[in-house]
Amino acid sequence: MSERPVLKFRRAPGNDDLPLPRYMTAGASGCDLPAFVEDVVVIPPGGRAMIPTGFYVEIPPGYEGQVRPRSSLAAKHGVTVLNAPGTIDADYRGMLTVVLVNLGQEPFVVRRGDRIAQLVIAPVVQAEVQETETLSDTQRGESGFGHTGMNSDVPS
Repeated sequence: MSERPVLKFRRAPGNDDLPLPRYMTAGASGCDLPAFVEDVVVIPPGGRAMIPTGFYVEIPPGYEGQVRPRSSLAAKHGVTVLNAPGTIDADYRGMLTVVLVNLGQEPFVVRRGDRIAQLVIAPVVQAEVQETETLSDTQRGESGFGHTGMNSDVPS
């Protein structure tokens, strides 16, 4: 396997108490992101909130950050990342902010330091974009939604 990319984090002012985003196990794919809130944030059922992490990030060129839900929040509370996976480009230098949505039945409380999402670093390839009059033929062709057997009642 190639050398690991270096992920650099800079703390926001007032964020001396939160741990650096970190991988919780040796085999974890994503590092957990904390909530950087002063007071508790209550997300009502069906509601959403933008939760800052208190960290700015530098992702190396050739990589992206993917903000993904934490499975425990989804399973236990119905809370997930609204735009999952959220993409963080390598040239972005702003604060990492997570859009949480509460799909559960009860209000969800976010407290300072709660692990609210995970950040996965993945390689990126930028394709060459070309316009064309024709595309190659395939067995599937233009058949879309449900064509492979799932949800076959959805029109293609």
